[in-house]
Amino acid sequence: MRIALDVMGGDHAPREILAGAHRALRESRDLFVYLVGTEEALSAFPDHERVEKVPAPEWVEMDETPSEALRRKPRSSIRRAFELVKEGRAGAVVSAGNSGVTYACALFLLGRLPGVSRPAIATVLPTLKNPAVLIDAGANVDCKPNHLLQFAIMGALFSEKILGLRAPRVGLLSIGEEGGKGNFLVKRAHSLLEESSLNYIGNVEGRHIYSGEAEVIVCDGFVGNICLKVSEGVAEALAEMLRREVRRDPLAVLGFGLARRALNRFRRRTDWREYGGAPLLGVNGVVIIGHGRSDARAVRNAIFTARRFVEMGLVEKLKEALDRRKHPSDLQAIS
Repeated sequence: MRIALDVMGGDHAPREILAGAHRALRESRDLFVYLVGTEEALSAFPDHERVEKVPAPEWVEMDETPSEALRRKPRSSIRRAFELVKEGRAGAVVSAGNSGVTYACALFLLGRLPGVSRPAIATVLPTLKNPAVLIDAGANVDCKPNHLLQFAIMGALFSEKILGLRAPRVGLLSIGEEGGKGNFLVKRAHSLLEESSLNYIGNVEGRHIYSGEAEVIVCDGFVGNICLKVSEGVAEALAEMLRREVRRDPLAVLGFGLARRALNRFRRRTDWREYGGAPLLGVNGVVIIGHGRSDARAVRNAIFTARRFVEMGLVEKLKEALDRRKHPSDLQAIS
């Protein structure tokens, strides 16, 4: 399995990116990684039989716009990583860098799947029941109602074909459960979803995200990214509050020790680093977008996530499932 890794992407690049690649290579004997970055950054990684260093003299900063990056930096590390996939040398791209530029490179170099107008980021979240797919998690800030319907279709297909959930329940994120609640975008999308062949259960509120009432939660990228970042912040804050309270009470320290295994399992379920990154659905290739704050553990997991989706045939399964959509309103949404 060959993965193209953007060494220059992320707040902690290139150090943590290279460390994550090292971990992944150490743990998997069938993994081959293209390390794409500046010669100076690549020189810090020792020669390895399952690594090819691909020099890229330019890199994209986190605050650069996609148009500027594509126009002014044609030799950037993220673009070169996508070129490796386009050339058929790599099976997937992993980057923790500028997500807007990653999205633009995916569209420009890999293209969309047939019928898809807006690819979207699908983030898998733990819930009290089945795992839930939040889509879109940040790729599309400004959306139209039919885009939300399209996200719902891709999210449901991902949940069914990749997560193995039969007839996943689809919910539209809104400020109330009633169909009349929400802004124009949500109200119109609600009507489209009701007419679709999806297992649509109606509007869901923010409190339902982790309850497990819906396996697919649909929203525009602006709302989705805020939900994701709030969730991460709450999880980190709760963990720190718990640590502070435990330190204040000697008996609590003893109890913490007895419950350590359960608490570690809980931490792994709620830590975004365990997932590593999220797939960009709707493009003709496997693209994993990592968190800008990714450390070595997150990068290692993102690489393994990319490998798993390639092995599972993510793109092929989405293509086939989209082609089989026969319901008139569904076909209209992806046309």
